[in-house]
Amino acid sequence: MRKYRYLFDQLVRRELKQKYKGTFVGVLWYLVNPLVLMGVYGVMLGTLLHVETVHDYLVFILSGLLVWLFFSQGLSASCSSLVDQAGLIGKVAFPRATVPAATVVVQLIPMLTILVVLIPLSAILQGTSLLPLLALPALLICLFAFTLGFALVVSSMNAHFRDVQPIVTAALLPWFFVSGVLFNLDHLASSDDHGARRTLEEVLRWGDPIAPFVTAFRDVIYGGAWPSLAVFVYVIVAAGASLAIGATMFRRLSAELAVVI
Repeated sequence: MRKYRYLFDQLVRRELKQKYKGTFVGVLWYLVNPLVLMGVYGVMLGTLLHVETVHDYLVFILSGLLVWLFFSQGLSASCSSLVDQAGLIGKVAFPRATVPAATVVVQLIPMLTILVVLIPLSAILQGTSLLPLLALPALLICLFAFTLGFALVVSSMNAHFRDVQPIVTAALLPWFFVSGVLFNLDHLASSDDHGARRTLEEVLRWGDPIAPFVTAFRDVIYGGAWPSLAVFVYVIVAAGASLAIGATMFRRLSAELAVVI
């Protein structure tokens, strides 16, 4: 794979240039979207509607939002990545998986930019311990692998069936609202509630594959605590399963890429 490193670097650089083309502040624009979303949802759900009464609710939202934005934007960008690189794929022999992988790598830039702002802000406002931040590299690797697995699936499927991209776009919106980014899953049901609300909490906590990632990052950044063993094991298994399934499906569907795109 070393001989394709230069090509991969160029794919990443091309993605970055396309995103920053014509802008004056470049990567700082990546802060605008999450900050605007944080402000809108924070004011609406916290200040005006009092849906959530979490302490430092804006920081609470952003600590989960950075996970969601990495995943959703990586998924959205990778959908059309193979089609967008049809000319290159038809002319040059190289590992096709590097194309969607490059779109996911690019999403690390805004995420790291947000972390540079969020970590000190959370430490100052929350006064939390910084020691659990040692878990962040492992969590980032798991989130990257998890997102890459999904990216391999949707990019290869979209090359064969162009309906996949609008379906993914439509699915991401309701998915966002049940991912736990905007609310604390612990608040859905009280400790003595064994009815529907408790069931809903468990389904959202463990049935939504992105929710444990949100919980893990939020525990570390916002809560200043180590993720629970169950959550940590979940993200590792989910990352491995996603990558394995994505690589398998991509391998099967990529044989005819030069023809279908």
